[in-house]
Parts: sequence; C-alpha cells; structure tokens
Amino acid sequence: MERIFRYEITEQDAGKDIHEFLRGKKYSRHILASMKPDKTAILVNGVHEFMCYKLQTGDVLQTRVVDPKSSVNIRPAPVPFSVIYEDEDVLIVDKPAGQAIHPAISHPADTLANGLAWYYQQKGIPFVVRCINRLDRDTTGLLIVAKNLVSACVLEQDLLARNIHRTYLAIAEGELPESGTINLPIARKEGSLIERCVDEDRGDRAVTHFFRKGYYPPATNASPESVSTGSVKNRNGYSLVQLKLETGRTHQIRVHLSHTGHPLLGDTLYHPDYLRTPEDPIPEGLPINRQALHSWQLEFTHPITGEAMHFEAPIPEDMRKLLRGD
Repeated sequence: MERIFRYEITEQDAGKDIHEFLRGKKYSRHILASMKPDKTAILVNGVHEFMCYKLQTGDVLQTRVVDPKSSVNIRPAPVPFSVIYEDEDVLIVDKPAGQAIHPAISHPADTLANGLAWYYQQKGIPFVVRCINRLDRDTTGLLIVAKNLVSACVLEQDLLARNIHRTYLAIAEGELPESGTINLPIARKEGSLIERCVDEDRGDRAVTHFFRKGYYPPATNASPESVSTGSVKNRNGYSLVQLKLETGRTHQIRVHLSHTGHPLLGDTLYHPDYLRTPEDPIPEGLPINRQALHSWQLEFTHPITGEAMHFEAPIPEDMRKLLRGD
C-alpha cells in the first residue's frame, strides 16, 4: 500500500530542516531512516532533497511511504468482520466474538488479521496488518487498524500517551454501585501464562472507572433448587456497566470486576459459575458462552488530519438477549 503526504510550509515552520519538521509530525526515526535510500520518498517542490534541507515559507514537502509486500506468515482467509469506517490512513472494525486478532498455533487462519489480509487481497492492495488497540478473543467491538507506517506510528504514540479513549459495556454479576473507580494493581497470576490477578506487591498500576447504566434484579420465579445450582439466568441479578480505562492492563476490566465481587457473565477465567475443567469444558444451563464485554466507543484524533474522531458499535445480540431476559 502506498501513501503520499503533502505539507505546505508556513512561516511558523520555515527554517526547520526536513528531519526536524517530520519529527514534529510524529514520524519515527525508523520511518525517516527507511526513506533515505529512496529518492522518491522526500521531495520539496518536486525535487529530491536530503533531510538537512532547510525548509522555506511556501515550500511543498511531499513524503511517500510504501508497503511493497503484505504481512508475511498471515494467510488471507475470508474471516468475517464489520467495517465501521475507512479512509486512506485508518480502518475501524467491529470485531465479533470468538475471533482472535493475530494468528497462533491454535488458530493459524481464523483471526481478524487473516480477514484483513483477505479484505485487501480482494482489492489487489499489499497490506501489512497493524492493529493499534487490542481485544481478547471473546470480547466484541471496535478496533483501530492503521493502514500505513505513518498513521501507525502516530496512533501508537497516542495510545502510549493515553490519547485514545475507549469506552466498554459489560454485564456483571450483582448490583454495582451507581459509579466509582477501581484502582488496584494487576499482575500475572503465579503459575499461569494467561490469568491475571490483583497483586498489591507485584502489580502494575491499573485504574478502571465505571458507571452503572441499569440493574436487572434476580428472577422471581426461580426455584430454590435452580438457584442453588446456579442454573438460572439471573441468580443474583446483574448490572449493565459502562467502563472507561485509565490504563490498559491485560484482562483489566475482567480482573477488577471479579475482584470486587462482580465478575462478568460468561467469563470462563474469572467467574466461578463459568470456570471450565477438562471434565466439564462447557458448563450447561448458562446464558452466554463468552465474557459479556463489548468495546462500545472509540474517541481519538485522526493521525493525519487532526480531526476529532468518534465511533460507536452496537451492542451484540448475545448481550442484548441477556438484557431482554430471553
């Protein structure tokens, strides 16, 4: 994929060399170094110039970045996802449940990356997969995909600076307070490669803000036997919760809510009713077969135009069924 950028130099930037100007546009040193051998990568008024060239008012600086080949080791496959928005620099997708982002030994060709490779292969465009934010395999919702090196570089810096704002919706066990903040450090659980836990001594800072949007009380027609076995859909009641992350630790929402006594419905790692064992890999009689967590809204500044961007993905049907009591 090729992308050409043009900048008209104003009095404010006059006197800067090309290297300084582009660093101010958040080009990384790696991108600038990759441009040096290519005499078409940096042009001023249509003529190739070196990084030390001093820009003048009215100059037109043009840069060119190219991905000549698609991502290696990512096999194109018709994996479904929904496109929410696309322009020359970013792609916003709505990821379904049960779909990992990147291939692994256990799922080499059924991931979002495989689907993205297929999507652009059908257009005849070389494409390198660059997902900016991440979601767990069974978490649904919005993801930012950068379509070129420059947009990826800018968005990654914005993510580190916490300038990409994510809002989630979750369905949690019990009745949460109307609003609050969970400020508890998170670390990898000893003896596990996957599971995380709250750990005051080893954990990294993790802050989650929440707002309860609704509470659904326990079923009134449940028998004592069904309540004791946990087979009813709504044993303790549950809350629809809106969450914003101040930090981005692995499993942060799932760990924080579970630790405070409100695990996500369907969470096979952190909800005791959904824990899976080799003898009982898929518990029966439960209302949802994945954690009820959805990446609902994204807000960020466009990496090239500077425009404020806001996107929203509708809550998926399995979570809607829970809220309807189906």
